[in-house]
Amino acid sequence: MNLNWKESRAARKFFRSRSSILALLVISTYLAIAIVILVPEMYFDFRSWQDKDYTPPKNYGFINLEQTEGRVGTKNMPGFSLKPEPEKRLQHCEQLLEIVDRALKKPDAQTALAEIDFGTLKVADLPQPELKTLVDQGWKTFDTLATSANLNEAPEQLSKLAELEQIVNQLYPPPTGWKGVWRSFEMLLGTDRQGRSIMLRAIYSIKVAMQIGIVTALFAVLFGGFLGVAAGFFGGWVDHLVIWLYTTFSSIPNLVLLVLLAYMFTGTTWDGTLIPVYVAFGLTFWIGPCRVLRGETLKIKELEYVQAATAMGCGRVYIMLRHIIPNTAHLLLINFSLLFIGAIKSEVILSFLGLGVKRGPSWGIMISQSGSEVINSFFWQIGAATAFMFGLVLAFNIVSDALQDAFDPRHQ
Repeated sequence: MNLNWKESRAARKFFRSRSSILALLVISTYLAIAIVILVPEMYFDFRSWQDKDYTPPKNYGFINLEQTEGRVGTKNMPGFSLKPEPEKRLQHCEQLLEIVDRALKKPDAQTALAEIDFGTLKVADLPQPELKTLVDQGWKTFDTLATSANLNEAPEQLSKLAELEQIVNQLYPPPTGWKGVWRSFEMLLGTDRQGRSIMLRAIYSIKVAMQIGIVTALFAVLFGGFLGVAAGFFGGWVDHLVIWLYTTFSSIPNLVLLVLLAYMFTGTTWDGTLIPVYVAFGLTFWIGPCRVLRGETLKIKELEYVQAATAMGCGRVYIMLRHIIPNTAHLLLINFSLLFIGAIKSEVILSFLGLGVKRGPSWGIMISQSGSEVINSFFWQIGAATAFMFGLVLAFNIVSDALQDAFDPRHQ
């Protein structure tokens, strides 16, 4: 095997493919986003673990878990600054008016107003009497509009609706500057049924997907590859044991085994973390690379250079590390890419069933939570999760095909 892999014919063939280069750029972008989110999160988690009384800052990092769980607006608002139907706009104004009105009626109104939090959107810093006047004007206009049976069929009322929206904008002045840019970003794909930013949740889910994909694929490739090479090279009882192991595991339906392994952690210390997902995927995904590497090793160990090394008195471990494993590296890369895709798809299935990711957002959770929204013709959440997942899976599929075409001799 050519140690200077960049100069090898296979590497040159891989990098000549424009689609594979573009796919690598997409994967690199996803990975960079995951790192930017993960590093501050790990740092503050470590600080909190060291000091139980330590409280991380509210808006640390690029996007954190608290931001994805907080409200940024009213429920089911469309993205790309699209205006919903008049009836929906009226409901949006009603919810915002009601929140301020309820706060003004509390004994400590000032504190209640300060606690109203829609991300970067805050209640106007006005005296309470002025806020009360604006709320009363808003309710008066709202009552006029509420008498219409269907605003969609009453275009003459749209001017009144615009007046109501101006009143709401005075109660909640749109932020300017950097906060205004961030406000546009978090509202880019609208809000879910709890008023949370779909954009922030979809981007944060990149970190979850990359974690699950990398950890699962790396463990499965290394563990399954080692067992496969050992079984094919040593033979005998090692081969029989490995064959018995992967035959036993593969006899159980993959989805049933995933659900069973994930359910075993319910109610334990690790419930709510990604540990159950890692274990469930790691104990099922190693079978594929194990079979592939075993078959390749059986072929390679009969080749002339391996026979020559054996005749020269080289040890079996040395031959395996020096000749067998390096010449199966391309299969490890291809299987890593394929298992990464499989892990992401399986996470979506487990999270949809309530056995996958439980703390924080993921694409599977977003798809699961969008069921009632789809019934009401609101497709922004399921569309965002599907689009982000599609981009990553497609990029890895392209890279997998390019790796196979470039490094697999059967595809020359």
